[in-house]
Order: sequence, then structure tokens, then C-alpha cells
Amino acid sequence: MKRMLIVEDDYLTQKIFLRLFKNEFKIDFCEAGEEYYRNYINEKYDIIIADVSLKGSKNGLELIHEIKNNPDKKNTPIICLTAHAFAKDRTNALESGADLFLTKPILNINLLNAVKSLIKEK
Repeated sequence: MKRMLIVEDDYLTQKIFLRLFKNEFKIDFCEAGEEYYRNYINEKYDIIIADVSLKGSKNGLELIHEIKNNPDKKNTPIICLTAHAFAKDRTNALESGADLFLTKPILNINLLNAVKSLIKEK
């Protein structure tokens, strides 16, 4: 089964993503960059979905940048999914290394299609 990491600090959003993806992925959740480094840095994922606003000292863009600069993880597709919807936010996310920038709220079918498309490209 494919593996997905969801970097999201909102519990309700986590539950929605779990319902949406549980049949196709083994899912891990983390709420902060520190939690990623403590629990998930050595894991291999087929895709990561990351929010910009997180608990802790790092935001999602910093975490995306660090993941993409790790030689073992640089080819992992990352979707930046956030409520930050300005053009500057899109630019910052793509410059940090996100493969795709999407904004909340998003239709489930659009998120599913985005995930499938990025995994297929990988």
C-alpha cells in the first residue's frame, strides 16, 4: 500500500483527509516540523500534503524546503494545501519546493485527482 504523510495541525482537516485517502494509503499525520523530525524523517512516502500554518517553530514552507533539499526525499511529490491564497503565497510555496499549490477549501475530487496525478508523474 502506498504511504502518505499529511502535515496538518487542524484535527477536523486531518479527519477529512483520513476518510478521503484511507482506502488507498497508509497515512501518517504530523502537526509540526519538530514532530516530523522526531517521528517521520526516516520514513519513505509516496506523497506529502503540507499546510503552511503549523504548530511549532517552523512553518510548512520551511519544512517543504528542508524535505526537498534532502537527497533521499527530493523526489517525493509535495502538495502545499493552504488557506493562504494570494499569488505571493503560491510563489513562495513553489519556490520552497512544493510540486503543486492548492488552496482551501478544495473539493475532495480535485484533491484526489491532484494526488493521483502527482503519484503517476513520479
